[in-house]
Amino acid sequence: MSDISTSQSDTSCAESSTKKIQVWDAPVRLTHWLIALCFTGAYLTAEVDSLRLLHISMGYTMLFLICFRLLWGFIGSKYARFSEFVRSPTTVIRYLRGMLSGHPAHFTGHNPAGAMAIIAMLGLGLIVTISGYANYNELGGEWLEEAHEIAANIMLTVVGVHIAGVLLTSYLYRQNLVRSMISGRKLGQQQQAIHTTWRSVAIVLMLAVLGFWIYQVGTATSATGTEMRQSSKERSDKDRDRD
Repeated sequence: MSDISTSQSDTSCAESSTKKIQVWDAPVRLTHWLIALCFTGAYLTAEVDSLRLLHISMGYTMLFLICFRLLWGFIGSKYARFSEFVRSPTTVIRYLRGMLSGHPAHFTGHNPAGAMAIIAMLGLGLIVTISGYANYNELGGEWLEEAHEIAANIMLTVVGVHIAGVLLTSYLYRQNLVRSMISGRKLGQQQQAIHTTWRSVAIVLMLAVLGFWIYQVGTATSATGTEMRQSSKERSDKDRDRD
C-alpha cells in the first residue's frame, strides 16, 4: 500500500540533474506500513473466533491510523498533502495512457493513478472499520455485517491492483518504489526534497499504537484470568454440592 502523496510532474526536468532525495516523511511511511499490517491481520483473522480480540484490535488501530493520515494530508509535509497529489480524471487518464505506452510521466511524489488508488483505500478503510465497530457493538443487523465483508473484499481487490501498479511503475521508472516507501527517498531534483521528516511525530504515533496494543493484551489477560477463577469457583461449588 504505497502511501499518499504526489508532486508536480518532473517531465521538464533533465534526467541528468536528478538524484535520490527525501520525499516521504516518517509519519507517511509509518502509517502506510501499519495500515497494511492492520488490514492484513484483520482480514486473516476475520473468521477465527479465537483471534477475535486481535481482529478487533487491528480494526481499531487501522481506524485511528486512517484518521491520522487524513489529518496529516492537510498539515503534513509537502508530498503528504492532498493538495499535492489529488488530480483530475483527465490527468489520471493521460497518465494511464502514458503508462500503457511504456512512457509514463515522472512524478516526485505519487503518480495520479497511485493517488487515486490510495484515496479509494482510505475511503474503503473508513467504511470497513466503522461498519466493523458498529457490527461489533450490535448497532445494525445482518445487512451491516454483509456490508462490512463486502467493503473488506473490495478493499482487498483495490490493494491488489495498487500493488500490481507499484510493481509495474517500479519497472517502468527503473527505481524500487517499495524501497522508497521504506527509506523515504526517490529520484528527483534537490530543490524538490522535503526539509524535515517529522520523526518526532512518527515516534509519538508509534508509541500511541504500541500503548493501545499493550492495553488490549492486558485487558485480554485480565479477562482470561477472571474467567478461569470464575470457572474454578463454579467447579468447587459443584463438588461441595455433591458432598
